Amino acid sequence: MSKYEDLKTEADKLWGNLHNGDSPWIRIGTGMCGQAAGALDVLDAIKSELVRAKLNVRVDEVGCLGLCYAEPIVDILTKDGRRVLFRDVVPEQIESLFDSIFSKDQIPTNNLLGYIGDPVTGAVDLNTVSGISNQQKIALRNSGQIAPNDIYQYIANGGYAGLAKAIMTMNPEEVVDEMKTSGLRGRGGAGFPTGVKWSFMSRGGPPKYILCNCEEGDPGAYNDKGILEGDPYTLLEGMTLAGFATNASNGFVFIRHGHDGPISRTEQAIEQAYKMGLLGKKILGSDFSFDIEISLTGESYVAGEETALMESIEGKRSMPRFKPPFPAAFGVWGKPSTINNVKSFSYAPEIIARGGDWFKSIGQEKCTGTTIICLSGDVKYPGMYEVPMGMKLGKVVEEIGGGTPSGKEVKMIQLGGPLGHILGKDSLEYNLDFDDMKQHGAMLGSGGVIVGDDTKCAVDLARLLVGFCQYESCGKCFPCRLGMSQLLELIERISANEANPKDVEVMNRIGGTMEAGSLCFHGQLGYNPLRSAIENFPDDFQSHLEDKKCPSGSCDTRLIAPRNTRTFGEEHRLELVRLGKAK
Repeated sequence: MSKYEDLKTEADKLWGNLHNGDSPWIRIGTGMCGQAAGALDVLDAIKSELVRAKLNVRVDEVGCLGLCYAEPIVDILTKDGRRVLFRDVVPEQIESLFDSIFSKDQIPTNNLLGYIGDPVTGAVDLNTVSGISNQQKIALRNSGQIAPNDIYQYIANGGYAGLAKAIMTMNPEEVVDEMKTSGLRGRGGAGFPTGVKWSFMSRGGPPKYILCNCEEGDPGAYNDKGILEGDPYTLLEGMTLAGFATNASNGFVFIRHGHDGPISRTEQAIEQAYKMGLLGKKILGSDFSFDIEISLTGESYVAGEETALMESIEGKRSMPRFKPPFPAAFGVWGKPSTINNVKSFSYAPEIIARGGDWFKSIGQEKCTGTTIICLSGDVKYPGMYEVPMGMKLGKVVEEIGGGTPSGKEVKMIQLGGPLGHILGKDSLEYNLDFDDMKQHGAMLGSGGVIVGDDTKCAVDLARLLVGFCQYESCGKCFPCRLGMSQLLELIERISANEANPKDVEVMNRIGGTMEAGSLCFHGQLGYNPLRSAIENFPDDFQSHLEDKKCPSGSCDTRLIAPRNTRTFGEEHRLELVRLGKAK
């Protein structure tokens, strides 16, 4: 019996005890959305009630199930095999909830989200809950289902089967070919074929490096952090597969400093993987060795650019390098390096375990698999949803997201992060794939979708995005450094009804200069929000420029920084002063 089979046998036994043991099992989501909704207070109440009532119940913290709108979610697996989920739970409800379930063997209908197993009177099956039935989970297959600090739960659910298959039955070239067959394109935004990228590293021996980009500073995007909080093992397995496929020696998980949940859970997962022989020397008893560690960066959006990321790992300031040379030839410390997003690596274990053709059968012909959408803004059911590539954006917003809470029309969609586009309601007909988005002059980016109804003003949203981009410019190249400051000043002037139509022409010239002369995508794409807002919402701009008023009134409630104050950070400080929270 192989070492992996030994681990799988032990994991299956422990997983079976969780589902068929003598005591119930409680899972509570303590990811970012859960904590923001008060999950830690609910967890404390659960532990206190178990002690008070002398109940023998296992409690695990898990990641986000994707239904962020329902947090805190308490997921209870009873002794008779029923799985019941409760939404919007508060600490004061725990005593009566446990009394009903564990003492009276009754399932209360208050706060009931859904169930899996035997029908419960007054409930609906979990598969009919908004956001569940339309999903097809691969990268998020375990999030909310397993404890992110228990590697046995991951192994019991098929974890490390892909790595074991690769090490025991495949050579590196076959792994690369399988990734090419799958058609997986990088999910960080650029959409470059992952298997092709890995093949650039196939020549030569170590030292070579596998780098994972989890900087994720995009407003409205949180899927990378969600994976690390819910299932960090799938990332580690994917990186290890990349190391095997490229004959690399070391991996770095690049996480923004301050993201404590993803950092601590990834650290625990790395420690357990070493303990189980799934990282380090002679993995699973083979001749293959691979090490992974975490590298933290400061709060810098540009640090997510691949060459700036490498600078940070080397201990330098996070600023982009000139290209060429490209990372596959000259990366970290001058050695060949491959950089992928968290999501890209997280697909690899299932692709290798099930085969590239399986993955290719999902999604579109040239854009295979699934994509993870972080849905927020004016939607009834904000959350993190994994859906097949090619699904209509409107289906995500209207069917999964439930449309706008007020019932008002969707006016705008902000897609592709702060360097992306502000699109009109016709974008609801766009397909979620890289090519269709490109044909419509948009980009899918890393998966953030922010919805605005008809009470919002495109000028106001563009101003916020430009302010973010100006504040996050690293300042290395002057087209971006000066251009973003000038754009911010102009859009503030428009928002304050102090501009004239010629300012739009000035912005177009500045944006063209930035696109042509900036060193990295931050400057090259920095004009996207403004350009798309002007093109898609000319009436909003005309109202500000000619009628000297905001069409929706939303701009009138914003503090506009003085003309001699051009930085978004200073404007934020002034806003705090106005609210009495700073001096």
